[in-house]
Amino acid sequence: MKASESLQNDQSTASEHALRRAVDTTPAFIHTARPDGYIDYFNRGWLDFFGKSLDDVCGWRWTETVHPDDVAAIVQKWHAALASGEPFEIESRVRRADGSYRALLHRKLPLRDEHGNIVKWFGSSIDIEDRRCAERRIAEKTAELERNEFYLREGERLAHMGSWSLRPDGIFDYWSPETFVIFGFDPNQGIPTLTQWLAPVQPDGRDLLTRTIDKMFREGVRGDVRYWVDHPKKGKRMMHSTGEPVFENGKVTRLIGNTLDITERERAEEELRASERKYRNLVDTTPAFVHTALPNGDVDFYNRGWLDYVGLPLTDLLGWGWTGMIHPEDVEAIVPIWRAALKAGEPFVAESRVRRADGQYRWFLHREEPLRNEAGEIVKWYGSSIEIQERKIAEEKIREQEAELRQILDLTPNHLYVFGPDGGLLYVNEFALAYLGADLAEMVAASRINFIHPDDRQGYLAEKEKGLLAGKSYEFELRILRRDGTYRWFLGRGNPLKDEQGRITRWYNTATDIEDRKRAEEEIRKENIALREELGKTSMFEEVIGTSPALQMVLARAAKVAPTDSTVLIMGETGTGKELIARAIHKRSKRLERPFISVNCAAVPSSLIMSELFGHEKGAFTGAVQRRLGRFELAEGGTLFLDEVGDLPTETQIALLRVLQEREFERVGGTEVLRADVRVISATNRDLQAAIADGAFRSDLYYRLNVFPIKLPPLRERKEDVPLLVNYFVDRYATRAGKKIKHIQKKALEALEEYSWPGNVRELQNVIERSLIIGETNEFSVDKSWFSHEFQLVPRVGPVSRISTEQEQIEAALAQTKGKVSGRQGAAAILGMPASTLESKIRTLRINKHAYKGA
Repeated sequence: MKASESLQNDQSTASEHALRRAVDTTPAFIHTARPDGYIDYFNRGWLDFFGKSLDDVCGWRWTETVHPDDVAAIVQKWHAALASGEPFEIESRVRRADGSYRALLHRKLPLRDEHGNIVKWFGSSIDIEDRRCAERRIAEKTAELERNEFYLREGERLAHMGSWSLRPDGIFDYWSPETFVIFGFDPNQGIPTLTQWLAPVQPDGRDLLTRTIDKMFREGVRGDVRYWVDHPKKGKRMMHSTGEPVFENGKVTRLIGNTLDITERERAEEELRASERKYRNLVDTTPAFVHTALPNGDVDFYNRGWLDYVGLPLTDLLGWGWTGMIHPEDVEAIVPIWRAALKAGEPFVAESRVRRADGQYRWFLHREEPLRNEAGEIVKWYGSSIEIQERKIAEEKIREQEAELRQILDLTPNHLYVFGPDGGLLYVNEFALAYLGADLAEMVAASRINFIHPDDRQGYLAEKEKGLLAGKSYEFELRILRRDGTYRWFLGRGNPLKDEQGRITRWYNTATDIEDRKRAEEEIRKENIALREELGKTSMFEEVIGTSPALQMVLARAAKVAPTDSTVLIMGETGTGKELIARAIHKRSKRLERPFISVNCAAVPSSLIMSELFGHEKGAFTGAVQRRLGRFELAEGGTLFLDEVGDLPTETQIALLRVLQEREFERVGGTEVLRADVRVISATNRDLQAAIADGAFRSDLYYRLNVFPIKLPPLRERKEDVPLLVNYFVDRYATRAGKKIKHIQKKALEALEEYSWPGNVRELQNVIERSLIIGETNEFSVDKSWFSHEFQLVPRVGPVSRISTEQEQIEAALAQTKGKVSGRQGAAAILGMPASTLESKIRTLRINKHAYKGA
């Protein structure tokens, strides 16, 4: 009996081993678990996938291979299945041996005994990563198709164009939504039949459409038809339908096409034709000589003025027949020029003699300009001609006067020289020859350079060569030898004479004796020294525009403190010109010849501001690969301007206080104490006293900076300066843009004066520059929509109100721009300040700009 049981056990064990080998070699992922959920077996496929041993993943250690985001869900569902005894199914990402995650579908089924108790769980997993990728691609393709269909429908709607499909039995099997709209059919009643569709078409168009459709089905040709319909709501409308046949097995099975409502275009074309007739009549009756030509040069129109002048019918002049009215000697010259203009597509200008109706020839100037379409192709040439007979007579008279003029030049008490286009001397007047004690033969020779002082020869030759190469007038001073052996100073000028084609034919040079002027220059130079000092006082503020009392008071205070070495604190709103005042103070100080260094404290990250101001040693921090000099060292002996000083971090404030008190500092990462001979001028648009109260700014630093305070008034408090600023900026930007502004609109100036200018002068400058970029006339105007009305300042009642108003302005700007800070449409542009400054203020005021992105 025992032997029999032992035999059965051995057979069972062998069978189990055989089954396990089969499971291990199957390509599926198989595992088993105990009734309590403890997984006690993973087949070889699983272990190879994991790259782990069975001991590494048994029990609940298998959760370490599941993606962290999926662990909680799979464990929770596994516990629920264990509690309920229900089959388990879930998807999760499992880490493969190479470290990548793949999506798998897990299923587990319970095995129960005869009493219904679970004795084992059997599970399998399937890799569904490829299926998921395919599903994503299908979803993307579906979304793309839906998007393309939406774009097609929107395009049809915007273009007033509908598409359709028609079967041979006269049934439309497709109408796009826009087709219903342009024909006035109700989509709720379905697609109309061919008969219903033709009903609102006017009789002529109905017959044409019927014949065209029949021909397209019968012959398989393309259709293109224009016709009028009676729209139930819009009245009479013109339609343009085009269609193509669709073939199957050599037979037309349907027509597909589109219909475009071209009523407005047809009416516009009719108006254009009427306008063309009107202007042709106008051109025909004008006393000017006007003509037109086709792109190939064939003349197709002469106005009545031309025909009456030459006494010929239009048919004799069309094409190239016009050459018959040109003087025979001029035809050979004008025709090649006209052909060259046609080939190059460039404007045509030429002169010729034209035979009048009485047989006399008179001179004309002809001009032709090409008209191009949107593709740049010439579609027409427009020409006009002007009689210049009197001008030609005048030119002949000028030539006769040249001989008389030469006699006058010989007697002129100035040196006169005439050179050829290559610089060769052709003529010297008698006055110059008498001064030099030479004759024309000596002057023509290359040795004439010896009449010029040795120290002046190189400069003279360089200026002359520059003028000859550029073809422009030139001027120079030189000493010329007189016949008695002395040198006298002369002012030489060279001017080119050009022919009608712009080619230089002569150079006319003069030399005027300036010896007396040279002797007086030394005395004038001495007088100018004193004059420059006086001008320096008056031009100290040449870049500060305005005459208002408020601004003049600021300038007066700046002028008083400039010669001293006192620390200055300039306060004012953004865009009021704080840096201009700082530069003006430096310009008039004793440190004028030394550097003026400017630092925007708000634009430098707080982690780098110490290095920016005081420099750093090599290796002081990550990225410090070499020693760098700070702004205090660069400004040695000069002036350091600290803009937005209120945004300095606390630790930097302490270092700055040390420099102001002890005139010494150390580089970041260094131990050497450096002396600082620098005048500090600071500026801020913040209320530093309020910042002190909030603990954001040190009071001891404030009193060191506030030795001599200067408060700049905002532009709204000096409205009388607006016209001066407008004129200044208009001239400045018009010159830069190459435009000439002749007039400033009164209403534009009034609008600029009425506006409160929250961005002050900088905002005014931006508005004017924008107007000059957009404007296309020589009149200056502005659009009130450019003004940021919602950011006008409110009266301030105290320090707290100022900060609150500044924060409200920034928040309102961020709300308008949906959180965008930089760029032309950003909040910084609206507030009239640099984007870096605004970013710093947002951080200081702890404003969450991201909260406005979805607003």
